Amino acid sequence: MAVKEKVAALAYMTPVESPEKGTSLWDDYAECRRIMRAASKNYSFASNVLPPDKLHHVEALYALMRVGDDRVDVSYAGFPSKWSAIDDWEQTYWRAFEQGTSHDPVMRAYLNTALTCGIPKEVMATYFRAMKEDITITRFETFEDLIHYMDGSAIPVGRAMMYILGVRRQWSFEDALPHADSLSIAMQLSNFWRDVGYDYRIGRIYLPLEDMANFGVSEDDIAQGSISTAFIDLLEYQIERTETYYAHAFEGVRMLASGRWAVMSGLEIYRAILLSIRENEYDVFSKKSGATTAQMIGLVIKSWLNTRG
Repeated sequence: MAVKEKVAALAYMTPVESPEKGTSLWDDYAECRRIMRAASKNYSFASNVLPPDKLHHVEALYALMRVGDDRVDVSYAGFPSKWSAIDDWEQTYWRAFEQGTSHDPVMRAYLNTALTCGIPKEVMATYFRAMKEDITITRFETFEDLIHYMDGSAIPVGRAMMYILGVRRQWSFEDALPHADSLSIAMQLSNFWRDVGYDYRIGRIYLPLEDMANFGVSEDDIAQGSISTAFIDLLEYQIERTETYYAHAFEGVRMLASGRWAVMSGLEIYRAILLSIRENEYDVFSKKSGATTAQMIGLVIKSWLNTRG
């Protein structure tokens, strides 16, 4: 690197817990905030009760993964293919850790977050693997295959969050890790069951094919948006399965050193998707399931009460 680049790199290699307003690092985090607020109503709502010194780190984590997701699912403009777009994002990631800075504002912010919070760079390795698989793998034979996919698409979020929020002294990271994984899985499964119709329209089915066969639901049924008794039974089976992950995740929230209210709020808001699917009579083809703003406020209050002990 040239001298000027080395000086710039040193500025980012020294972690900054709270960037000052008006600085370039502040602007980088502001871009992450914009991305999160535009992309996720649920995640953004729960983040409102994060400790102020943690919020920008969570926004950087979300933005890092959202940029990659969008390059695969939304647009790969500027690149010849989805593969080259996500590969470029991965190379940008590893290069940022090697050089101590990046040309991309989201990556600069996340690099600072990783250095400040001690998030190992290897945590995101499976994420990039999953994003590349997303391009070619559009069906999952078994639930175990789906878990393998989520090992990259969801689980890195929960593990990075543990580094950002910390674990209370009476527990270790190893104690809290399985609960963090369960929450990541439960939240993504909730999105999968909510988005069955949308995902099919973009060429994907996340319902395990083995389960579809066992319940007598075909791809044609999904294509036609058929809400048959068999489909309802299949979706109810997946909802009950997802509830077991939420129950396990609930037990681990108390282990966090900070942000317990926000994490519990996120758990309750995403779990409300499952309740809404039932209220919508399992119509995941023409109706959008999830909590209303008023319901989310109630869930945040409930979460505050649940984390007071």
